[in-house]
Amino acid sequence: MKKTLFGILMLVAITTSAQKIKSNKKALVTSVENHKSELIKISDSIWALAETAFEEHKSSKILADYAENNGMTVERGVAGMPTAFIATYGSGKPVISILGEFDALPGISQKTQPTKEPLSPGAAGHGCGHNLFGAASLGAAIATKELIEQGKLKGTIKFFGTPSEEKFFGKIWMVRDGLWDDVDVNLSWHPSAKTEADVQSTLALVDFKVEFYGQAAHASGDPWNGRSASDALELYTTGINYYREHIKPTVRIHYHIQDGGQVVNVVPDYSKLWVRVRDSKRTGMLPVYEQVKKMAEGAAIMANVDYKISLISGIYEVLVNRAGGEIMQNNLELLGPLAYTAEETAFGKKIQEATGKPQVGMDSAISPLEETKENPGGGSTDVGDVSWNVPNINLGVTVAPKDTPWHSWAVVACGGMSIGHKGMVHAAKALGMTAVDLLENPKLVEKVKAEYIQRKGDEKYEPIIPDGPPPISGN
Repeated sequence: MKKTLFGILMLVAITTSAQKIKSNKKALVTSVENHKSELIKISDSIWALAETAFEEHKSSKILADYAENNGMTVERGVAGMPTAFIATYGSGKPVISILGEFDALPGISQKTQPTKEPLSPGAAGHGCGHNLFGAASLGAAIATKELIEQGKLKGTIKFFGTPSEEKFFGKIWMVRDGLWDDVDVNLSWHPSAKTEADVQSTLALVDFKVEFYGQAAHASGDPWNGRSASDALELYTTGINYYREHIKPTVRIHYHIQDGGQVVNVVPDYSKLWVRVRDSKRTGMLPVYEQVKKMAEGAAIMANVDYKISLISGIYEVLVNRAGGEIMQNNLELLGPLAYTAEETAFGKKIQEATGKPQVGMDSAISPLEETKENPGGGSTDVGDVSWNVPNINLGVTVAPKDTPWHSWAVVACGGMSIGHKGMVHAAKALGMTAVDLLENPKLVEKVKAEYIQRKGDEKYEPIIPDGPPPISGN
């Protein structure tokens, strides 16, 4: 009896939501449903390819070809990156853009099962759900394009295919080339373990490489003739670790030793590590960055070696837009919560069991619009750089069980099966419905832009990248 009553109440809620959805949004939802099987096929193809930063040639082509085959004009290889592209349809204002990502993470290949087992040992996997990200965003762009084509909406829709979010942050070079200069509002989403209009910022970040150059020698026969680059590396990382006591709680410092010497019986003449500094604000990150760079010089002096610091790239924190978040929140509530089968819920609970989390299953609720936190913590994204150049509206949609470890095999497993597919389709609808609002109502666009101007203030955007082209063949 209780189950029957619950089912009736859910049906009433869904019917009520559907009745509130206006004609253009209904048409958009229908369009996404019409493309659903192809979008799933695209997502699964990108999931299986699992191409990493700047290597997403096949993944990029799949998305660009589908956009072109559906009547959008595609410009490939933009901003000096072979896997970056823009798909456009329409003319005039407003111009609404939607971001899509499609790069994978190294070493986390996984089968679509709730226990850890690589599909291909040592291979990459979509542990951040970017196979879903690109497909959903393109689905939203094509559905919006169809309404413009039918004369139901006026303006321009753009889909930005953005590579290398996980490593070098390809959007920075796209921003540097002015690719968002004519855009009024940008839309973005990210796979998540909950569904929400995302009005939280992220962490600013800078990546740089430190190399030490010494003198090789026999480690036993004449070590006094050697100057150890490995000693410098150890002194440097020790300095970083002592420095952690004296930085603010919002700061994060990571490093990865990429070369510490090759054999035990040679004093190494070369060492290299990749260092990353983050903080909740770029203004807080930069002084820490400068101090950590100075420490490399100190380590070189102590080990009597030479050193070199090379900037890789850096990204801004996301500039939040609550006016946009309110529009997105309304559309999520119109769509209603995701629904999962008993099999999907069981899959989610097994994922939680395997990763040591409470076995509560999927979070299907639409989260309320939260207050924006001053220091949100969490990760970083080059969407931040876009958000400092054009008003940005963010969305998160459930594609994995509650509390799932991100950047892990568990997300890979969900992203290649129905749990991920459902979230992807839901995201496409929410993004597209928000694009409809903006194209239909110029006052909403102006409200979103006014908040962007107010929040940005006098800050002058300066990309944190070295001169020259993107590091396509970097390491």
